[in-house]
Parts: sequence; structure tokens; C-alpha cells
Amino acid sequence: QVQLVESGGGLVLPGGSLRLSCAASGSIAHINDMDWYRQNPGNEREFVARVSSGDRTYYSESVKGRFTISRDNAKNTVYLHMNNLESEDTAVYFCNAPFYGLWGQGTQVTVSS
Repeated sequence: QVQLVESGGGLVLPGGSLRLSCAASGSIAHINDMDWYRQNPGNEREFVARVSSGDRTYYSESVKGRFTISRDNAKNTVYLHMNNLESEDTAVYFCNAPFYGLWGQGTQVTVSS
């Protein structure tokens, strides 16, 4: 069973940038879709971005133009590059392999001055 581990979260000023990583314990080359979600306490988990095995990408409207998702199958890692961060981006960010129902433990991103 592949496990997912997120990292790269932290405290950043509004307008700043972060890069999140999702490292898999096994190969992700056979996993078609890899997603990022985020969640705040009391709210449902919200879709952020998807990268397919063919490197097609999809984004929620709230992050389109600011976030970039990518994958490196050789490193078994999925990335989320986040630019021009806003306070509304504050959340715990989760990596997900939807076909397999795999979730990581999450990494906290806090955007605050």
C-alpha cells in the first residue's frame, strides 16, 4: 500500500510563495490522477488541483493562475507551487490519489501578516 507524506507547509506573508511536496512511498507512475485538497476546521475538504498521468492539469477557480501542480514520477513526488498567497489560502493541504482512496496526513499553510 502506497503511503503519501506531505511537506513544505508553514507561515508565509500575504503575497508570498510556498512549494508543497507529496512524497509517495512507492511508484506513482501507474497512478493516473494525483490531487491536492485543502481544509479548514468546520469546513468540507476542498479540491485545489489535479495532475493526470499525461500531465494535464486542472485547478479550482480560486487558485487558477496562482498555483501550479506538477509531478515527478522518477521521484514519486507531486508538487504544488503556490504564488501570490492570500489569507483565504490558509488551510491544511492534503495530497490524494483518488482512484486508490489514498490520503496523506496534511501540511499546514498559514498566510498571515
